[in-house]
Amino acid sequence: MDHDAVAAISRLKYRYLRCLDTKSWDDFADTMVAEATSTYGEALQFESRDEFVAFMRNTLGTHVITEHRCDHPEIDIDPGGETATGTWYLADTVMIPEHNMVLRGAAFYSDNYRLCDDGKWRIVHTGYERTYEGVFSLTDIPSFRLTSNRWALSESSSWS
Repeated sequence: MDHDAVAAISRLKYRYLRCLDTKSWDDFADTMVAEATSTYGEALQFESRDEFVAFMRNTLGTHVITEHRCDHPEIDIDPGGETATGTWYLADTVMIPEHNMVLRGAAFYSDNYRLCDDGKWRIVHTGYERTYEGVFSLTDIPSFRLTSNRWALSESSSWS
């Protein structure tokens, strides 16, 4: 097994998640090849990196707070050493202040990777299949207060 490649791909996936949660869209795009595809369940399918990044920027922009965590990687490097596959366990939380709601879920990511000419691994295809997803209203938890929000427009922005 090529441990250096596995480590580089793991770092790539962690960067993908960090850039998604910090809304660093240019860096997020750089984790994928231009022709990257993605599939999320049956409803969401994208045929290019630009299409996918535009959707994420619009859907998970600064009006939404997200936390994505992946672990338990199963990464296989193909015999030529230039492509690989990976399966990851995802746990995610999505808070939408304007709707006073939280989504909590889990899934298994299935990824394909390519070692690019610049020596960096990038995602060729990514997507997941949910194991569960639940949504609840923060009004059901009267004591909940959002005490910090990186993207709050003012100090008075909070949920109560």
